Amino acid sequence: MTENKILSVRGISKSFDSLSVLKRVSFDVKQGDVIAILGPSGAGKTTLLRCINHLITPDDGDILFKGSTVKSDRKSIRFFRAKVGFVFQRFNLVSHLRVIDNVALPLVKVLGKKWREAREIALKQLSQVGLEDKAASFPSQLSGGQQQRVGIARAFVMEPDIVLLDEPTSALDPSLVGEVMRVIKRLSSEGRTMVIVTHEIDFARNIATRVLFMKGGSILKDTNPQEFFESASSEIRDFLTDLSSIV
Repeated sequence: MTENKILSVRGISKSFDSLSVLKRVSFDVKQGDVIAILGPSGAGKTTLLRCINHLITPDDGDILFKGSTVKSDRKSIRFFRAKVGFVFQRFNLVSHLRVIDNVALPLVKVLGKKWREAREIALKQLSQVGLEDKAASFPSQLSGGQQQRVGIARAFVMEPDIVLLDEPTSALDPSLVGEVMRVIKRLSSEGRTMVIVTHEIDFARNIATRVLFMKGGSILKDTNPQEFFESASSEIRDFLTDLSSIV
């Protein structure tokens, strides 16, 4: 893994009315990093990802992409989002489009490709997540796990430098979690750079290269998985105990 910084988060803060959700959060993402963001509900994890991708406008702080500050104008954000993919909790597929067109859509809308070429690329991406046989299906005809795999294919079809995944298994029946995690594991083995908000402890322990632990809108720990799971911190121990009791 190289030491090239793809993404830098610098002093990001965000409040909703009087509630401070993020408090000057900072961290770097290097090429090849697979970062698991863990923490209790209300820690600010999802808000952080959405601020990074400018789905939510932060109140303060900067996002740097390959050393350059991402400006808030539409053109800059559009360019940034073409380089930084996003996988949503609840798939966010277009219900009236077939699976192949859901994956091809960003290639047409953002890169200006013709539909024929975009569909050829999309089909190859669907094969990477084991869903080429579902290309002509509509989202409603798929299981939740299959829909999320389509969401992952859509995020990676643009060949982004980094992908942000917001609890990609949280909306799934427990029996479907494994198929999504296997896809993510394979992508990580290919050297893809990812930042994943998750409650999947096995993923954080066995696949992630770094773990960020958030609580109360701040990052309390940024370390490797072994050190995190062996931590003597009472806050981390309590979090892991609580999580184990509901899994």
